[in-house]
Amino acid sequence: MKLPELKIGTKVAKTPIVQGGMAIRLSTARLAAAVANEGGIGLIAASGMSHEELRYEIQLARSLTNGIIGINIMVAARDFAGICKTAIDAGIDLIVAGAGFSRDMFGYGKESGTPIVPIVSSVKLAKISERLGATAIVVEGKEAGGHLGTTHSVRELIPDIRAAVKIPVIAAGGVLSGQDIVDLIKMGANGVQMGSRFAASAESNGAPTLKEYYLKSKPEDVVVIHSPVGLPGRAVRTPFSAKVLEGPVPPKKCDACLKACKHNFCIIRSLIRAQQGDTETGLVFTGERLPEIQSIETVHDIITKLKAEAEAAN
Repeated sequence: MKLPELKIGTKVAKTPIVQGGMAIRLSTARLAAAVANEGGIGLIAASGMSHEELRYEIQLARSLTNGIIGINIMVAARDFAGICKTAIDAGIDLIVAGAGFSRDMFGYGKESGTPIVPIVSSVKLAKISERLGATAIVVEGKEAGGHLGTTHSVRELIPDIRAAVKIPVIAAGGVLSGQDIVDLIKMGANGVQMGSRFAASAESNGAPTLKEYYLKSKPEDVVVIHSPVGLPGRAVRTPFSAKVLEGPVPPKKCDACLKACKHNFCIIRSLIRAQQGDTETGLVFTGERLPEIQSIETVHDIITKLKAEAEAAN
């Protein structure tokens, strides 16, 4: 199958692939721009960034590509509104929001004409999103990395959600190959979102130690923890996540980064440690199929391969 274009509002991606917004600072300007240069949609992970840092990353991405650049932000973040408004003021192309649901964000989008793309995992929330003004939705299944909103596979979710809404539907969770993309498009998706494959790319902002850790992971190393956000989260078993599985690891210092926090550990600081290469005390979020990734490749090579696999797919 020749992959179709993905249209979100007035923006048209020649390649129907959205790069997942992976925090903290795993997907920054360099990765987002590389995906956008291949015709996809690149996302800067805005969670945990200051307004000044976000403006810098958006400007840097703009200097590296003429393609589509968006942000991904956790609704659970205390500064959610400020981040959205800063990104809009900086001219971002779209906002993808997950780890919670906000009705207010649709107002921000309506005022500025910025497409708002919530991450949902049910027909009910898909319908509510469309009614409130979502330009598209990301439908995330249980296979995804990070915060999870369902125990159902994305392949179970897509047909019913496709039948329930008219806006573009982007499938997320467990997408690694061109055949996966073709399968999901045939089920009714307009495009896909991919996180883990791009986390393990040359342009990802993760430390070399973290990328090496990805390649060493085995299926039994992928676990689900309870996040301070109040949702389950899929991660790689590290010494730190193993402790979290056993019980709370209360933070010694709290930056009040979340609107509501369970305080079983500090998610922002633990993700930062992992991004910087500390796989002992860091939290490594990942998708279910990370162990299938065998090499660190450039975004160009990854997307070229995906397109070739899609062309050859049944």
